[in-house]
Amino acid sequence: MFRLIRLAWIPVALMLGACDVQVHDETPAEYPANHDIGMYEIKATVTRDALVTPGSVFLFALGNNQRIPLSQEGPEWHGLYSVRCQGSFPLQILAEWKVQGLSVRHKLVPPQPREIKLDEPSLSYSASFDSSGKPPKGGWVGGVQYRFVTVPSAQITAAHIEPSSVAPADVKAAKAISVVTPLPVVAGCGDLAEIRLATTDPHAHGTLVIDTDHPNPTMHHWQTRVEFSPK
Repeated sequence: MFRLIRLAWIPVALMLGACDVQVHDETPAEYPANHDIGMYEIKATVTRDALVTPGSVFLFALGNNQRIPLSQEGPEWHGLYSVRCQGSFPLQILAEWKVQGLSVRHKLVPPQPREIKLDEPSLSYSASFDSSGKPPKGGWVGGVQYRFVTVPSAQITAAHIEPSSVAPADVKAAKAISVVTPLPVVAGCGDLAEIRLATTDPHAHGTLVIDTDHPNPTMHHWQTRVEFSPK
């Protein structure tokens, strides 16, 4: 009798084991931050068991108080996550499905949110300015612009000019450039912050070095090659 009862439970166990869905979050671990669009693709795939009702599976991306429906395109599910002025965002995938058209089940993947990193775009590497003609009062002026998009705001706390090499000509050309912008400069997220330079030497050049309070270590010190030359 006991053996018959135990055998009777086998089909039930098989049915219970065929009611699940497997969710695979295929969203990349990081993206280049894109402030202009502010949208990042969420991608997932799903495998459903035999007793899951066809067409009953729905996926949602969760994070930052957002619940974003994902659309099915063949074997893949896609959606767009909206975020700006952050260095990362939390992500979980919520799956909802029906078993034989009756009970609704849910699954959250992963159990704790994963952080998708947003990389701050590189700042200006070089800038050139026209020094043609007679120098205006105060010398020729040029501005180097910087933009930060993964923080609500950032400060350029210091700026100075260094020679591009130890050669006497390069040292002289760098000494001819002055930073004329009052510091610090506060840049709101996505706004352009400008460091203005002035010189009376039409062939001045050097390296503008800025210090910032950006939390990303690669942004603490940034170097921009600057050059004044007649066009």
